[in-house]
This record gives sequence, C-alpha cells and structure tokens, in this order.
Amino acid sequence: MKVNQLSVFLENKSGRLARVTKVLGENNINIRALSIADTTDFGILRIIVSQPKEAYNILRSEGFVVTETDVIAVCIPDKPGGLGQVLEVLEKQSVNIEYLYAFVGNTSTKNALVVFRVEDCDKAVEVLKSNGIQVVDEEKVYQL
Repeated sequence: MKVNQLSVFLENKSGRLARVTKVLGENNINIRALSIADTTDFGILRIIVSQPKEAYNILRSEGFVVTETDVIAVCIPDKPGGLGQVLEVLEKQSVNIEYLYAFVGNTSTKNALVVFRVEDCDKAVEVLKSNGIQVVDEEKVYQL
C-alpha cells in the first residue's frame, strides 16, 4: 500500500524543472502526481511516476539529487468535507501528517486522490482501512 515518491532537489534556476521533465519523458516515464515546495535557493520536487525505480536511477545518472520516500495514496470523495472526514480519522488516532497534495484524476469517479506523507505509513493504512477509507494500491497509482 505504500507508494514510492521521488524527491528531487533543484536549484532555483530557470530550466531545472524542465530538465527533469524532459529526462523523464525521453525515458518514457510518465508523471502521475507532483508537488513543488520552494525556498529562495532550492526547490523540492515531489513526484510519483509510472516507473519509480527506473526514474530514480535515471535522474541520479543525470546528476540530480534524488531521494525516495514512502507515502500513501487515499481515494477521497470529491465533495465538500471529503478531505476533512479523512483528516479527522487520522487525527483521532494521533497520526501526524507531514505534508499532502491532491489531484482529481478521473472526474467520472467523483473522487480525488490525496497523497499523504505521515510519520508511520503502516499505522495510517491500518487506521484508514479500519474506517472504511480506500487506500489505493501502489500499482494503481503508478498506472493512473
């Protein structure tokens, strides 16, 4: 149930993000989700891709600083209050969320996919599943 997320540290210079996406595209690796957090000098690109192990190796061979992180992906009803219900479940069980990002992948399902980085992925998955919340299998996320 854990999804492999890559974090790429980028100098805050024109063209760096374009270079990452070009390298991935040239190697037929598709970006499934992404988030960028930046500071004055650096940015952290967090990405989930179709082939995480291959992407990790390719980006490193191209000179990028890349790390791997376990995250979880949760299917949440795309309606007002949908995210709040999930956050409340995690809060009640003292699951600390380090960060999250979300996207709507398929509007026909009326669901959003939210990616969570938590302190304890195993506990979070157990808590979510025991409360009837759909945790999405990693292969499904890679193939979105």
